[in-house]
Amino acid sequence: MVFTQVNNKVVRVELARSGPVIARRGAMLFYTGLVQFSPHGAPGGTGNAGLGGVAAMAGRMMQGEHEATMVAQGDGVVHYGFKGLDTHIVDMSAGGELRVEASRLLAHTSGLQSSIVSATSAPQGGGGGGLMGALRGAASGMATGSGMFTTQLSGYGAAVLLGHGGIFELQVGGPAPVVVDPQAFVASYGPVRTELRSNVSWRNVGRTGGEAMQLECTGQGVVYVQASEEKL
Repeated sequence: MVFTQVNNKVVRVELARSGPVIARRGAMLFYTGLVQFSPHGAPGGTGNAGLGGVAAMAGRMMQGEHEATMVAQGDGVVHYGFKGLDTHIVDMSAGGELRVEASRLLAHTSGLQSSIVSATSAPQGGGGGGLMGALRGAASGMATGSGMFTTQLSGYGAAVLLGHGGIFELQVGGPAPVVVDPQAFVASYGPVRTELRSNVSWRNVGRTGGEAMQLECTGQGVVYVQASEEKL
């Protein structure tokens, strides 16, 4: 494992083994050895090529998803944490795609390719994107407090997630979908499709409490959920 869990709030990484590591600005707690830090650029473009005006709008809105990051390289050991939040390591040594809001991403190895995609587009280029996907993403963002876009990490390496109250893994791929509270959702790994559902009808308006909106997860992979509905 590239990252090592020190406790539930701190991870460490040996740069001589991992190579350069990209982390959100302000996450470095302390380090030993010879380490150089430098600003890191924003992730690449969206996965919505060919949308014309929608793609242009997406480009202008990317900065709402991006968090300022720093790259650490050299021959030393760096400890990372952020605002006392719980951390969770995702091993991506088998490859694949991790989708996570930038605010919930602490760090990742530099070999992972970072891009920004529509929150409702299907992983690995499947359906669900396009104009309707962007519109659904906008609706989801207004309902859940998240944005239209999400960060996608692809390739081989490791990443560290942030959450409130601990993060646990749910396997997706059984006969029934996994349904989570949108505010508790942290990330998904693998070809997992997420779709926002409403539990409100004219019969139960005002009686659904905090479960009016639900996120249905289907496909094959892992969903990461925090033990809280608190936003980062």
